Amino acid sequence: MIDNLLLGLETAVTPENLLFCLLGVVLGTIIGVLPGLGSATGVAILLPVTLTLDPISALIMLAGIYYGSQYGASTSSILISTPGDSSSVVLTLDGYQMARNGRAGAALAIAALSSFLAAILSLIGLIALAQPIARWALNFGPPENLAIIVLGLATIVSFAGENMLRGITMAAVGLLISMIGVASGFTTARFTFGSVNLLGGLEFVAVMIGIFAVGEVLHQIRRGGEHPIRARFRDLLVTREELGRSVAPALRGTGLGFVMGVLPGAGATLATFMSYGVEKQVSKFRHLIGKGAPEGVAGPEASNNAAANASFIPTLTLGIPGSGTTAVLLGAFIVFGLQPGPLLFEQQPDLVWGLLVSFFFGNLILLVLNLPLAPVFAQVLRIPYSYLYPMVLFIAVVGAFALGNNTFTIWVVFVAGLLGYFMKRFDFPAAPLVLGLVLGPLLERALVQTSALGGGSLLIIFERPLSAVLMVAALLALAAPFVSAVLRRYRRTNRSRIDT
Repeated sequence: MIDNLLLGLETAVTPENLLFCLLGVVLGTIIGVLPGLGSATGVAILLPVTLTLDPISALIMLAGIYYGSQYGASTSSILISTPGDSSSVVLTLDGYQMARNGRAGAALAIAALSSFLAAILSLIGLIALAQPIARWALNFGPPENLAIIVLGLATIVSFAGENMLRGITMAAVGLLISMIGVASGFTTARFTFGSVNLLGGLEFVAVMIGIFAVGEVLHQIRRGGEHPIRARFRDLLVTREELGRSVAPALRGTGLGFVMGVLPGAGATLATFMSYGVEKQVSKFRHLIGKGAPEGVAGPEASNNAAANASFIPTLTLGIPGSGTTAVLLGAFIVFGLQPGPLLFEQQPDLVWGLLVSFFFGNLILLVLNLPLAPVFAQVLRIPYSYLYPMVLFIAVVGAFALGNNTFTIWVVFVAGLLGYFMKRFDFPAAPLVLGLVLGPLLERALVQTSALGGGSLLIIFERPLSAVLMVAALLALAAPFVSAVLRRYRRTNRSRIDT
């Protein structure tokens, strides 16, 4: 292991590779800030540019774009409630609220530090455990994936807030919207109303830009707008208390994100939602989450970066992409005449370990670039909203057009914006709807595959130990709040009887 790391260090620290690592993370940050592009699109667009480079330099640059975009996407989510990527949607819940409370610089700093901590810890896990974990992940078939998704849906309980019925309703609406298009595993078109544009379903990021960015702008316009933040520069810096409150959520998010990242198809988006749900259940300050709490930023952002790194485990060791972006990177390996898999570690050790060690330097560069600039970025919120809101709408339109390269996606953004406005107007939670949208396609695919594997029966889930344990955990997660409410009511009744 030490020999491999030294070999990787020797490969990664050459001036040429460090330069391409820097270039990759800077480009990735810019791509992440721009809504609608995302890491997968950014890597795909810039892949042809790297074809003239040495394979290791090209892969270091492309990987830098991947995890650099994870940092960048958090910036627009926190500052203007515009998710740069699907995995940064959760940050709009507490990150944007922190910004509205005058803590934008602190939110950006917590996101950067949590990302760096998660990157380093997940990188250690990636180096030490890649091959055994990859073999373990092979045990995950459709029943296990279905159980994981149901466990993810169980976090609706955390997102629903005080009105459980509204939360469940919005989750159901999200699932229904996700069904637009051709059914998974079939050729049947649903809810398309004869429109060719709807056959592929609604673009997830376009709906998110509409609900969070356009919906927020419309909501603020109705309220007459608010005064720009006038906080002093030092008020934008992270405090010791905020840092202390962020450590445990970041560690929990790292562990959860790493596990979810290893599983092909689970991805960073589901990891961030589950991390947020965990914090709503276990944090000492869970009553503040959703109102601008550091825990709501640190946990999801750490799980995002950990999942991004962990997705390289099945990609490098098995040749199975762990996410959409690593699927594009898998194509890059093949373009350069490399075949990811167990033999890659033996045949190209300098390339594999050089790539892994470059992750450390790339994340260090990102921390050095982003941490001092966090208060500077936060100055965006000092712009009068009569200028800021048109800029947000312009960015939303450009991002929408970049997604679909047609005007239909722009209409999707504005219709979703109206939906987001009415949700804010009548106090319907957005998070359950987003969760339904995220998990809908995954749930349908897993249901079809599990049913086929079980000969038309879903009971196969309880016949396999791992999926059975996960399903029981999901049921317990769903039942826990109701049981807790009943126990609280029972204790209250007993106290009142004793008092009388």
